[in-house]
Amino acid sequence: MILQRTLRRTLRRTSRRISQPLGLADIGGEWIMPIGGGCAILLQLAEPSVGRGVADHSDFAARPYDRLVNTLTYVTAVACGDAADIRAVHRSIGRAHAPVRGDATDASPGYSAFDADLQLWVTATLYWTASRVHERVFGPLDAASADRFYREFAAIGTSLQLPQNAWPADRAAFSAYWDGAVAALRVTQQARVVARELLSARSAPVWMRVAMPWARLATVALLPEPVRAAFGLRLSERNRLRYERMMSLTAAIYPRLPLRVRHLVRDRLLRRLRATSVS
Repeated sequence: MILQRTLRRTLRRTSRRISQPLGLADIGGEWIMPIGGGCAILLQLAEPSVGRGVADHSDFAARPYDRLVNTLTYVTAVACGDAADIRAVHRSIGRAHAPVRGDATDASPGYSAFDADLQLWVTATLYWTASRVHERVFGPLDAASADRFYREFAAIGTSLQLPQNAWPADRAAFSAYWDGAVAALRVTQQARVVARELLSARSAPVWMRVAMPWARLATVALLPEPVRAAFGLRLSERNRLRYERMMSLTAAIYPRLPLRVRHLVRDRLLRRLRATSVS
């Protein structure tokens, strides 16, 4: 009888945990999410002001591993860290963004890393790609989880100094914003050059160069078709099938891994951030 009561209590607690809507901390801690990172970067480059700012001030094509770790640390800290973690990455982002500005020219508009419209676009690309990857690997979120994840994702932008009221009010408003923003994108020659350097990964560590064919495949497959074409990229039927097989295999295996394995990258990044902040 005691064993039965204990089992019933455990099942009730488990049921309550399962029924709670998933949020940013649940999804942001999964190391599988960076599959969409290349797609998010190319979408950001397709916005002319962001593309020019990256070309003028960023060296991520020459140092892709460092930039990947920095971006993952920022997102992980905001999604899964405590108040001290968020303050630490907020200070780091502020220092990095301070010099990122440029005057308008005949060929391109001016830009600033503190421009709210550009911050909104960067945050939107991260949300859109994260949502697509999560749905492909885990299946669609229920409505309550989708709403919670969307609301909480605003923190990724507000930590970039995005005003709280700049994030579209709900998922329907985001869809309208997204469709209009994608239609207005213009891929410049400068952005194409940066994208080619990024996807070639010539300066990357060996393990990144080994993984790059799969990363390129995911990047090209995830991009909206008009943006893909504007970058001069093409998704052949053969590659589309390769991508589908890759993601089907991932969806069959990854969700069944223990949480401690799925959170290894999250935990390592937070330990690294805290050690760096203390020192």
